[in-house]
Amino acid sequence: MINPDVPQSAPMVSRLSETQGRPKAAPDAAIEVIHLNKTYHGRKEPVLALDDVSLTVPRGSFFGLLGPNGAGKSTLINILAGLVVRTSGTVRVWGHDIDADMRAARRAIGVVPQELNIDPFFTPRELLEVQAGLYGVPQARRRTAEILDVVGLTPQAEAYARTLSGGMRRRLLVAKAMVHAPRVLVLDEPTAGVDVELRRQLWAATRRLRDAGTTIVLTTHYLEEAEAMCDRIAIINHGRLIACDTTEALLRRLDSKELTVTLAEPVAEVPAALSGFSVRILRPGRLVFSYSSSQPQAGAILDAVVAVGLTVVDVSTEEADLEDVFLRLTTAVEEPPQALAPAVTTGTLP
Repeated sequence: MINPDVPQSAPMVSRLSETQGRPKAAPDAAIEVIHLNKTYHGRKEPVLALDDVSLTVPRGSFFGLLGPNGAGKSTLINILAGLVVRTSGTVRVWGHDIDADMRAARRAIGVVPQELNIDPFFTPRELLEVQAGLYGVPQARRRTAEILDVVGLTPQAEAYARTLSGGMRRRLLVAKAMVHAPRVLVLDEPTAGVDVELRRQLWAATRRLRDAGTTIVLTTHYLEEAEAMCDRIAIINHGRLIACDTTEALLRRLDSKELTVTLAEPVAEVPAALSGFSVRILRPGRLVFSYSSSQPQAGAILDAVVAVGLTVVDVSTEEADLEDVFLRLTTAVEEPPQALAPAVTTGTLP
């Protein structure tokens, strides 16, 4: 198992970013989605899965794609991977139109799916060799041993995939997506069912890939992971893009902070001298003050508490996190009708 803290691994990871036939000039945008629409047919009524979605994933970023179940995330990822045909709009991967320059676009992206699509009767080494062959990677350019080392599967290289743990199979999916050294790596719920230690190792390997120049796109329901890992985040709800900004800018949308003051005295009601603050009693002897994080008030609050003769035992603060922002944005959007009128024109492929 590789040590994520050992700096010597960086040159090895950088070699995984080398591929044949890539243009020297890298595009500013790893992914461009412009007015993308997708309507599913074959049911009683057509269903609009993506509604005029436009977003840009900057090259070299760690980009989070978030949304509730059924929001349209998987549809967008499948369009990028060429598994779903869009209804209308333009999509480019590493500057290549997914239709006009399909082969180049496919070479530029690797997708780690939610499903464990691994042949149980192959070893990890054999699976990577087969995957490399499917992408037409010549023997001389294959990096099977290095990729297995990156994901920490060198000790299990010759074991049948059916004998691997769930976490190891997840990492094997990441390894399969890396065999053609894609410029863009899409991770669709990669840590579902993975324990804490394996999750840490997976993120360490992913960070090294990003540091070596690979653009990472992550979908996850673990919002604390997205907050810690992603520098930009897009949120989709009911097929619409409702937010796309840096993680810091999204967190600033909820300009709120709480200061919890634990007192030695069992105060059952807020003293009149503290009524000028937004304060509530969490339980006897514990006061919670709410204020704007952009206008710090902690000092004034503590001074006021001491001034009324109360004894402060402990103090803690809590700021709004990505989960708060996510819930605020996704619950504020009015749910549109899921079905379209049959007369709606869904567009044609360009």
